[in-house]
Amino acid sequence: MIYLVEDDENIRQMESYALKNSGYSIREFGEAVSFFSACEEALPKLVILDIMLPGEDGLAILKRLRSSERTRHIPVIMVTAKVTELDTVRALDLGADDYLTKPFGIMELISRVKAVLRRVQSEPATQLSFEKIRMDDERHTVYVDEIPCELTYKEYELLKCFLLNQRIVLSRDKIMDRVWGTNYEGESRTVDMHIKTLRQKLGYWGKCIKTVRNVGYKIEE
Repeated sequence: MIYLVEDDENIRQMESYALKNSGYSIREFGEAVSFFSACEEALPKLVILDIMLPGEDGLAILKRLRSSERTRHIPVIMVTAKVTELDTVRALDLGADDYLTKPFGIMELISRVKAVLRRVQSEPATQLSFEKIRMDDERHTVYVDEIPCELTYKEYELLKCFLLNQRIVLSRDKIMDRVWGTNYEGESRTVDMHIKTLRQKLGYWGKCIKTVRNVGYKIEE
């Protein structure tokens, strides 16, 4: 079940129609109150969340989702008409897993939804570590210097990709393919912004994620 939170009825109907035609079950909401009421009944597999909403806006909704143990791991795709880097970074910092900027194509929406849902499928339990970074993939937890480190879904998958490929240079295209499950031309900025927020959350050890000029990134001492 996908929860679609959008106050513009025309846009909401368009998104809902496209998602239903792609085989997804949808529940539609125009504001925060009805959305959170529905979350009390049943949790969605994914939330598509507009930023500009009446009353409690999308960023506030996202913050509430990430502050609750019950909802913090639900993937969220933000949809916004705002295009500045600051707005995007704010959403990522609050825990957005991906974002779309209006206007966008329906095929892009469907592709991004499929990519996010592919990534939330269960994988074999794995214990991964690098220096003082430790990941317990069975419990979906990360510790830095033995202190819990709260990551968004995409940040977690990005770190996992690095931990599985230590000291190997990963191109932006390869990261897009492995973490987002797709490869949109010109989307390298998405990778760069997620790298930035991941480094910040890893603190001192964030410096181990090295930029390889004109190629991509790698994790090493």
